[in-house]
Formats: sequence, C-alpha cells, structure tokens
Amino acid sequence: MIKNLSLRALLLASVLLVSFVTPYAQRAGGDNNLAPGAPGKDAQWQSAGKQAVGTSNTLESKVWFTLRNGVMDEVYYPTVDVANAQTLQLIVVDGTNVETESEDTTHKIEVLDPQALTFRQTNTAKSGYYTITKTYVTDPRTSTVLIDVEFESRTACDVYVYYDPSLNNSGMHDSGWTQGDALLASDADKSSALLSSSGFADINENVRSLGGAKFPLKNAPLASSGYLGTSDGLTDLRKNGNDKDLTPYSRAADGNVVQVAALKGFQGSRSGTDRRTGKPVPVKPRTTLALGFGKEPDEALRNARAALAKGFAKARAEYEQGWHEYVRTLRRVDAKYQAQYDMAAMVLKAHEDKTYRGAMIASLSVPWGGGASANEPNVGGYHLVWSRDLYQVATAFHALGDKASADRALDYLFRIQQKPDGSFPQNSWLDGRPFWGSLQMDEVAYPLVLAYQLGRTDNETWTKHVRPAADFIVKQGPFTPQERWEEKSGYSPSTIAAEIAGLVCAAEIARRNNDEASANIYLAAADDFARNVERWTATTTGVYGDKNYYLRLSFNDDPNDGATFNVGNGGGEHDERAIVDAGFLELVRLGVRPPQDPLIAKSVAVIDEVIKVETPNGPTFYRYNHDGYGEMDDGRQWNWDGKYTGRGRLWALLAGERGEYELARGMRAEATRRLDAMLGFANEGRMIPEQVWDKRESPRPEFKFGEGVGSATPLAWSMAQFIRLATNLQEGRNIETPDIVAARYANATAPPPRANADFGFPAPESLELMGAGTTFRVGGGIRAAGGRAFALVGDERRELGRDAQGNFTLDVTVAHGSTPV
Repeated sequence: MIKNLSLRALLLASVLLVSFVTPYAQRAGGDNNLAPGAPGKDAQWQSAGKQAVGTSNTLESKVWFTLRNGVMDEVYYPTVDVANAQTLQLIVVDGTNVETESEDTTHKIEVLDPQALTFRQTNTAKSGYYTITKTYVTDPRTSTVLIDVEFESRTACDVYVYYDPSLNNSGMHDSGWTQGDALLASDADKSSALLSSSGFADINENVRSLGGAKFPLKNAPLASSGYLGTSDGLTDLRKNGNDKDLTPYSRAADGNVVQVAALKGFQGSRSGTDRRTGKPVPVKPRTTLALGFGKEPDEALRNARAALAKGFAKARAEYEQGWHEYVRTLRRVDAKYQAQYDMAAMVLKAHEDKTYRGAMIASLSVPWGGGASANEPNVGGYHLVWSRDLYQVATAFHALGDKASADRALDYLFRIQQKPDGSFPQNSWLDGRPFWGSLQMDEVAYPLVLAYQLGRTDNETWTKHVRPAADFIVKQGPFTPQERWEEKSGYSPSTIAAEIAGLVCAAEIARRNNDEASANIYLAAADDFARNVERWTATTTGVYGDKNYYLRLSFNDDPNDGATFNVGNGGGEHDERAIVDAGFLELVRLGVRPPQDPLIAKSVAVIDEVIKVETPNGPTFYRYNHDGYGEMDDGRQWNWDGKYTGRGRLWALLAGERGEYELARGMRAEATRRLDAMLGFANEGRMIPEQVWDKRESPRPEFKFGEGVGSATPLAWSMAQFIRLATNLQEGRNIETPDIVAARYANATAPPPRANADFGFPAPESLELMGAGTTFRVGGGIRAAGGRAFALVGDERRELGRDAQGNFTLDVTVAHGSTPV
C-alpha cells in the first residue's frame, strides 16, 4: 500500500511537472522560432502633446527622447527629422491582470534639475498596488537613451519592458530579434539595441517566480519579438489567461515589430514585512534600461553597452553638467520667469540638429499622431524646418544672448534651404529637400531681416543670398501664394509687413556693399508696399466695429469687394471681410506702423471682440475665426482623413505677440499679463504648447480650459515667443524690431517721398504672346526734379538715362521660358 501511494504521488508529480513545463518547453524555440501574424497592425505615431523632451548638449550623442502619458514616446536618431520609436513602457503582470503604464496608472512628471533636461516620471497603479519611477537622460558620448527604473509593489507581480521600434521614420519594415541579453531591431541604415543593467529574466527564472522548480531548459531570456496586435508580447500576455505566459519568439521580420522582455530581478517582486516590528518593508528592484542606436545593429549594441558600463549616475552627471554650462551663459530675467526662460532656451537648443547645424525643427512631434498610419516614411509632421519658425527661434537665441546659435540658423537658411531663385521652400527635411510644395513670401523675407539684425552684411552673404531673395520679393510680391497660416493665397498684412522689413534691411545691406542701384530698387518697392498695405488689406465696408479694420487677408487686392473664399480645414465659405486675425500686429513689431496708428487700434478692438478668449491662465486668441485646425468638439483629434470637422483652438504664442504690441505702446502691465498667460499655458514639464483648450466644457479629462491639447507640445515658436517677450520686458522695448525699418516708417515724421514717375508697358495680352528672344520697349518719365530711375531686369539692375524732359526708355528681351510682366 505504501508503495502504491508513493507510485501515485510520483505519477501525480510527473503530471504536474509536464503540465507546468510544457508551455515554456514548446515556446522556447531557437533562432528559427519566427513570430506569426506578419506584418502586424498599422502603426500610428503618438499624440503630439509631449510633457518633456531631452537630449545632451553634445554633438557626439545624436539621440533625442520625448515623454508623455507616463511613458517614452518617439525617439529621434541620428537627426531630429527621423523618428525611430513609438513607445517604451513597462508591463506589470500579476495572477489575474496584465497592466501597462500608459493605460493603468496615474502619471506625474517632474523637472529634476531646473537647468537641465532631466525629467522623472512617477506612475502609480490605479489600484494603488505598485509605483514605477523612471528618470531619463541621454549618454553625452553615445547615441543612447538611459532610463533609471525603480519598482515598488504591494503584491507579487512580474515586470516586462515593452518597446515598439519604428525605425527610419516608419512603423513597418522593421525586423527584430533576440541576441543574447539584448533586443535588436533594424530597418535599412537605422538600428536599435535594448539592454537592461540587471539583464532580462531567463525562462527558468520566470518558472521559479511562479512557484515551480528549475528545469533543464535552454538558458534563454524570456523575451519576444512579435508583430503589433497579432503576436507581440503584450497581446500574447493578455491572450494567455491565468498563465500570463510570454511566448519567446526569437525573431520577427519586415513588419510592425514590438519587442517585450521580462526584467531580471523584478519577477515575483513585492514588499515584505519586518518580522520584529510587523511593519511593511519595501522591496524596490532597480535597473537601468539602455536604448542605443547605430547605423548597424552591432553599432547600436556597442553604444548601449558603453552607456551601461558608464553607469546611470555618471552619465546623468555629465549630461547635467553640459546643460549647466550652457544655461550659465544665458541672460537673467525676472526671477518669476527664469525657470521657464531657461527651460525654453534648452528646449530650443534641443530642437537644433547635430549634423545639419543650424537646422531647428518646429517640434519633436507629429500633430495628433499623424494620418491614417505611420507605416511608411512619408510623414514629416512638425519635425521639419520652416523658414518662418526658424526665424522666430533665431530671434529668441539672439535675445537671450546665444548669437552663435542664431548665426548657425541663418547659415542653414542660406546655405541649405535657399533655392537658386532666392526663394525658400514652404518647409523642408533637414537636407533641404522640400516637403510641402507651396511658397510663402514671409518666409523669403524673414531671413533678410535676420541677416541685418545679426550684422551679416559681408559681400558673400549679400551677393549669394540677400540679393537673390530681395530680387525675388520685388518680382513676386506683395501677393503671396500662402500666408503664415499656410492655407490661402492673397494679400496678407503679416506677409506684407515681412516683405517691407525684408526689403528695407536688404537695401541697407546693399548700400554697405556699394550697390546703390539695388538699394534704391528695394526701397522703392518697400515704399510702394508700405503706402498700399491698407488699400490692399483693410476693409472700409466690414461687419465689425466702424467697418474699417485689417482682414486676415484679401483674396485679391480689393478688401471691399465682398469676395468669398473657403478658409480651409473645414471652416467653410465666408466673406473675406468677416475673417480676421492678429497678423496685422506684425506691421507694428517690424516697424512699419506706429503702435498708436488709428487703424491698428481699431483692428485690435475687432480681434478682441471676435477671436480673443480669457482663459484661467490669461487671454489669448484663435488664429482666426472659423478656423478648423484643431480637435473636434467631442475631443477626437483633428481629421487627417480630409473630412475636416475639427475646430481650431487657442494659440499660446499669440498671447506673446500681443504682449509685444502692448509693450510697444507703453502698456507694460498688459504686456506682463500676456507673459503670465504664456507661463500658465506651460505644462508640468514647462513645455509651452501650440494650442490650448478654449472652453470650460471638456469632453475628456485631459482637456482643461487654458491648457495644452494634442496638436504639438512643445512648439518651438511658442517657446521662442516666451523668451522674446520676457527679454523685451527686461529691456523695456522690442529688441527684434529692425531700427532701420522703424526709422523709415513708424518713427518718421513724414512718409518717404513718393516717386513722381510714369511708365508705359505693352498691353498684357501682347506680353503673353511674346516668345523667348522677343524684345519690347518700356517708356516712361520722371516728373520730379532730381528724380532717378532704376530697373531690375532678370538679375541685371541698372540706372536709366533720361533726356532733358526726364523721359527714358528701356528695351527688354524675353528670356527663354519666361513671361514678362
């Protein structure tokens, strides 16, 4: 009987052993254990509402991280226009639940050092059972993100790291595999390597943590590379019921790959009890995660290992020291704003590329996560360069005392972005390849203003860059195919202000290079634009106030004709006289009109009535009324599908623009109120957004009146505007207003003398029929004593001779492929 009992017990033990080992034994395949379910579900970039961004202040480390919602989002490498990751977070598994940081915890983020881009995320389980604390830096000497992870739990659970690579700006076409103690992934010439300082748990360790015995299975890490939504580790854990087992697929090729691994030392972790006192004793397993990048997997792995070997504490000290050295060089402002000022400066610095020096992108984000999918590398989002945004950022660098960065920005604009005809693309990748194909005339003009402000008047800058751009404005302006909101063509007050300022600055640079003909041509064009800006863009038959105010833009050169146009983004058809924005304030900021100008004052009253909102953080504005570029009223993201049913929300930077106007008119308290608003718009990580929620009613908990939404945070332009306004308040004036422009217009006792001349051209229909090589004659006369006439024909400029009566003629030959106008 005893023998029979022993035999039964042995058989029972054998059955239990087999049933326990089988899931691992069957799943622990070798290198040929390929994941099923290729290529996985569509990829999608994460929300653009980042709470923090970071990189080292060194050129060797070409990696940038973004943080949001308790996790790490996109990671950029080796340039700021190439995203290589979707998400890195932890999975927590107990006997009944599989939870993720993003979905199942409450989140807090802290700025650990006010003079460095060091951030800590603290995620607390909604159940209250565990807390995860993560601190982020990058290794200053390698392209590696380092994450210090601490875990505390009141219940036994296992912890996994979840990494969704999206290498080479696309979510598809990645391949991932386990190699020893590392998770490797690759797509073309971009590769990543994920390591843990404590290592990944092996299969036997996981068996022990579940209460089993050690079995002679292959000593392989409990790690998996699978396809999103079909065989990835998170999906696998959720499918396996109470077992909560991870199938260790060794490789997944050419798809939307997700990599998951169990963290060694975190298996079955929980707090204990002191036997003597009966009080809980916290158990806090800790590790450092290293996410390294390289052109090849071996390089990525070397970078990750080198960063781990250095250790998190030493890497953090080097990282913070680099930022401390930079911040010490910056201007001091009012103590209330200094921390935000320093953060804004560091964030702008972090938006500069480390290969294409001077290239500064609009934001380390894709608005609302982009379009239908992130499968292919064709989504630029905001990680592109706009000449206009780069000008705003460069003026901020100049204001805070970092002229070297401002100079690099101008070098990039002229040497990389500028086209042979002198113009600039609407936006571009870092290497200068245009992304969107339109033309915005303010983006041609702002680099000329910047060149003057930075004192860049040398002959090479003049002949190769300033002169072609100024010539382009003379020939193509003042009409613009798109204004600063990138949607419509016409006559825009903000664009014309930039054109006027750019031409006056170019004229001064021409004069310093002894080119009197060019200087006179540019000033004549600028004066013409300045005399007519009201006639082209201000209605006298409007629907607000006394009916006389600046429009957002006039579709043609008659703001009183009642022309209707579709404002874009689903905003509908409207009479152009009913659509207003604050762009006319650029006429004041750039020195074209005095702040006391009556038409400016009337237009300010109109925008205060139509597009201003007082939020709990202070007042700001919509871009324009009926804007459709924003979340839908139910909280869903802006439509990338072309249906356009969103509504534009309030823009943070417009509070700063208004502050500069208030300062220009001597209203310091009002200017300060606008700076306070921008300070309030910043989130916990001190990131200032593009847009903020515009009403007390909120469809979702994350949307709070006067706080950022999902379009883009941080926006470089917003951070730059904060710096500029804070600096201007410190100085008591708007230091970026070009003195030479203000002297000619806003501060002048009388307008520049008007040329008294007439010109005679062939009829337009005749010009249109002229082919290349045809010569036609322009006749005219100067009717004012001492007047002079200059002509710009192609790239040639000349002063025209005249007879005793002041008459002149000019013969023009039509160039190949051109239509003379």
